[in-house]
Amino acid sequence: MSTKASCLLLAAVAAACGGGSSGPTSPGTPTPTPGSPVGGFVFYDENGNGIADPTETVRLPNVGVTIGGASATTQAGGRFSLSSPGGAQTAQASPASLPAYFTPGAPVSVTVPTSGDVAVPVVLALGPRATPNLYLAFGDSITWGQGSSDGTGYASWLREDLRAFWGKGDVAIDGVPGTKSNKGESRLGPSLSANHPAYLLILYGTNDWNDADCRNAPPCYTVDALRSMVLQAHDAGAFPVVGTIPPVNPNYTDKDAADRNDWVKNMNTFIRTMASQERAPVAEVYGNFMKQSSLPPLFADELHPNDSGFQIIAQSFFDAITKPISASASARARRFSFSFSRPGHP
Repeated sequence: MSTKASCLLLAAVAAACGGGSSGPTSPGTPTPTPGSPVGGFVFYDENGNGIADPTETVRLPNVGVTIGGASATTQAGGRFSLSSPGGAQTAQASPASLPAYFTPGAPVSVTVPTSGDVAVPVVLALGPRATPNLYLAFGDSITWGQGSSDGTGYASWLREDLRAFWGKGDVAIDGVPGTKSNKGESRLGPSLSANHPAYLLILYGTNDWNDADCRNAPPCYTVDALRSMVLQAHDAGAFPVVGTIPPVNPNYTDKDAADRNDWVKNMNTFIRTMASQERAPVAEVYGNFMKQSSLPPLFADELHPNDSGFQIIAQSFFDAITKPISASASARARRFSFSFSRPGHP
């Protein structure tokens, strides 16, 4: 028999036995289940009960969700949509995608097809006296708001950004003009006791330059004071976010302006290292200022930002709060464009 004839015979036998690619599925082979659409949202489960209670209105965009091996990323309003295999499944948020300090809630049992939205919880391990969604801006005259048109500094910008992104958020202000970081360290305890925040937003170090010992021998007491603030926040059941020191206005007539900005740059290297050691997210205030095309238009005077500068500070803290720690650390390369059209702002 010729080779060609042998091949034809073997092909015929294979087809007769169901071995052809177009033949029926052999007995015992599972039939793939068509996917069913599943929609829902990721929410901040403030009381940890796994249920989206009526008062729990915070929704988290940009979070990964998995159900039955299928995955999606939440969009505006924390909403997601995906196609999941049918039957009993579990839904949970992806830990790596969550903002700093958030962790996934308990897995949610889901029967697909679903009859409504799937509410996927995430949680924060706040202390028992902490106020959910309250952010305490803590620092010197920059935090106090000197130089801003409405006197609130970056707090009002940050408040609006958080509410637009998550649906809820309030910012309390505790800024004392002229204070150095060691003074901030000593006055933080009473401030935490009075405000009971969920987050502590630390922006200290600008005035430490005025101390000759600190100016000539960084990091002097600055980094130790900031580390103490981070630890005090944790002890109070709050989550710290550390801001880098902003630069000063290079058009400042004092001949020390250039030296001071070199000092600020070097000090921020120490601050980032400390924050990394303590696993605290960094609000990259300095980096985001330095990425702008020109610094003088961002200042009201030699030290204090104007509204444009305060918006950069707000965005820096917003990034650190709403992104995973690794992502917020890389945000220093970002540039900003400004449009002062929000209600209450010029």
